[in-house]
Amino acid sequence: MCIASRSPVNCIVPDHVLRRIAERGDDEQRRAALDTLSVSITLRSARTQAEARGAARGREPVASLAALRPPAVQRLIRDANHTTDVMARVVRQEGQEAIGDAAVDEAYEYLGDTWEFFFQVFARNSIDQRGMTIEGVVHYKESYYNAFWNGEQMVFGDGSDRIFTRMTQSLSVCAHELGHGVIQYDGPLIYQREAGALNESTADAFGAMVDQWKRGETADQADWLIGREILAEEVTGKALRSMKEPGTAYDDDLLGADEQPGNMNDFVETEEDHGGVHINSGIPNRAFFLVATELGGHSWDEAGRIWYATLGHERLRPNATFRQFARLTRHVAGVIYGPQSKQVHAVESGWSQVGVER
Repeated sequence: MCIASRSPVNCIVPDHVLRRIAERGDDEQRRAALDTLSVSITLRSARTQAEARGAARGREPVASLAALRPPAVQRLIRDANHTTDVMARVVRQEGQEAIGDAAVDEAYEYLGDTWEFFFQVFARNSIDQRGMTIEGVVHYKESYYNAFWNGEQMVFGDGSDRIFTRMTQSLSVCAHELGHGVIQYDGPLIYQREAGALNESTADAFGAMVDQWKRGETADQADWLIGREILAEEVTGKALRSMKEPGTAYDDDLLGADEQPGNMNDFVETEEDHGGVHINSGIPNRAFFLVATELGGHSWDEAGRIWYATLGHERLRPNATFRQFARLTRHVAGVIYGPQSKQVHAVESGWSQVGVER
């Protein structure tokens, strides 16, 4: 959690990483990490309460009037000017030219790329499926080590160039966070324990797919890294997470070692990180990677279609476990491609290889 909001907030950098920076960093790094972390801790209960209310309401139907309007991306970028004002002045709107501020122009571009992906690949009309304007807020706070979806907006910190750099530089980060918005409207998956790890993993899958789609990469060609652009040069690591090889993204004096497991045998029992949502997400992350690479071609064509349809399926429960989610992906694959199809086999194999059995 990062700021006060009526809706759940999802951050790209997990609390346990920020704690390590606070413990091991110099005075400047410690202050920045603690400042970033403090808002997460303060509003943790607000996220749980908001998601419980959303689960109780259930899914809402797409408004009929919105369906009459031709789908078109609508972007709006605000500049917080290093404050916490998420309703700061608008500096760029849909159709306007670049203004020369890198954060503003990157956010504008990547919000558009993510909208285009969901529209072209899944025929989705914006995050809420109703054509909502996608708002981005840049230059949030001073030396803020995070980016997040606050339930209504995408908010980006600038980092400090010593640990994390400008968050707007990464398409996978932007798509991951907007993916939380899709999950918010289609799920939801409660942000606790295995359901929360599925929430994080599904957002990572969206982040990877949008990044690969923009690059024109097949599943075999892609590196499957999330946030490769946001680690500063002096950090020993290649990204914030690796879906291909969970636990190998970084091993740094300040950040510590990547703790993500890639198999249920190494599942982490913890009360931190909402029950390990950023850590244990490595298990379904690797499952998705295995399914996509076994099927070949583009990750969004078959594996992505199965995961997306599973997210919106009426049988998906807010507190779903890995096993329940895996069984539902197999069911969805069978409905779409046939019960004896290669897609069903790939789904079964992918989950089995990470220790999630039927």
